[in-house]
Amino acid sequence: MDVTTSDGGSWRIGTGAESAWIADGTSVGLTIISAIPPVFERYATIVVPEDDDVAWEVLDRALVSVLRVEPAKQRWWLGYLDSGADDIVFPEASRVTLYANWHYVLVEAGPEQALSWRKLTWRQRRSLPDLIFPTDRSWLVSRLFDDDWICVGGPAGLVHKLLRHPDLKTRRVELGQDATPPGHIAI
Repeated sequence: MDVTTSDGGSWRIGTGAESAWIADGTSVGLTIISAIPPVFERYATIVVPEDDDVAWEVLDRALVSVLRVEPAKQRWWLGYLDSGADDIVFPEASRVTLYANWHYVLVEAGPEQALSWRKLTWRQRRSLPDLIFPTDRSWLVSRLFDDDWICVGGPAGLVHKLLRHPDLKTRRVELGQDATPPGHIAI
């Protein structure tokens, strides 16, 4: 299924076929595999800012600047969680089910759309999609609904860049380790 935006753009809506690898590879718990399948070379978490719109925008741009070169010129799948509170961008689109029976709208697009389709508001504390991965599945970024951090899996080089980026509070995580950043509480 495709959806058309007001500016005339046409976007492919994902199905369970595009997200099955995530559903099949994750399980409920406190380790990184609650959000990221154990198929990557390295894993990390990135702490999201509290109620500071400027810090959110800095995080969004920093994260996308690192992701857009891994690999470059590739389409991304953008997943928007249907939480009832956040904008899912295409409310009429079909949903895929992931994690703890949560429903996402999955759209094939790219970095520009990831940065622009959802805007921060006083009610909505998320601007980037809740789920992002390239069509080749070489990395995955996931922010679970009740977490105040983002989980990442990907090549060692990507995680290294995230760890070194001055605008990101990134921590490397091992597969069996609790993914909860120090000072945070997993709900």
